[in-house]
Amino acid sequence: MNRNFIIILAISSFLSVMLLGFSYIFLRDVPKIFSTIVVISIITFITPIGIWKYIETSRVKALEDAFPQFMHDMVETVRSGMTLPQAIQTVSKNDYGSLSPYVKKLSMQLEWGIPFSKAFLSFTKSTRSKVIGRIGSTVIESHEYGGNLTDVFESISNTTVEIERLREERKLYLNSQIVSGYIIFFVFLAVIIGLQKFLVPSLAQVSMKQLSESQAIAESNLAAEYKSIFRNLIMIQGFFAGLTLGKMSEGEIVSGIKHSLFMIVIGLLVFVLATGSL
Repeated sequence: MNRNFIIILAISSFLSVMLLGFSYIFLRDVPKIFSTIVVISIITFITPIGIWKYIETSRVKALEDAFPQFMHDMVETVRSGMTLPQAIQTVSKNDYGSLSPYVKKLSMQLEWGIPFSKAFLSFTKSTRSKVIGRIGSTVIESHEYGGNLTDVFESISNTTVEIERLREERKLYLNSQIVSGYIIFFVFLAVIIGLQKFLVPSLAQVSMKQLSESQAIAESNLAAEYKSIFRNLIMIQGFFAGLTLGKMSEGEIVSGIKHSLFMIVIGLLVFVLATGSL
């Protein structure tokens, strides 16, 4: 497990436990506030981990986007008659964006006399990409067992391009699903606001008729209780709806963290503006 991930996990766990402990000690007799803090503490625990995973996923995706060009350049240099180590040392002078430091490190390892198979395996592992890892295994096997390296690498290069093309096509196809997901969330938000503004006052009036001696207290308590429930529902719905969108659009749940945070913030902001208080 990555050390940075362990640190983030420890910090998010500590903050979540502190929030839960504080709310239990001081606010357990105030259910509407206590329930809200419980929801916030859970989100506090999950969100930093999700953000780190999202950053890591974005890093790996950037490497995978640059990898087809690297493979194409390597194929062309091998086609010119160079060996694989020579080809890598040549293409390491090119710019591959976020992949460049990994390629330069691979080139230096080969210059130091490290065997190609060991150096390239280290290269693929350091990217922490499953796609690059699978392709790297094929490259290493082709180098070790011989054969027509140009044809093999050209086929591998075409495969990486096709994988990237299919990924982009999938993303474009699912854009409509993302829009639908946002529409559903805002419809849910509108229903919640409608319930808070129209249904709750009606229920409060019924309560006031039954408890005429404590009308003001009944109305205030009922409205506050429902408002707390609705607020928590908005946060829960926004969080999990965002994760679902990330899974559908990019194939990774953690990619939905950005959608979750946006939905939670916008949802609470609209709720506050529409109802007059949090």
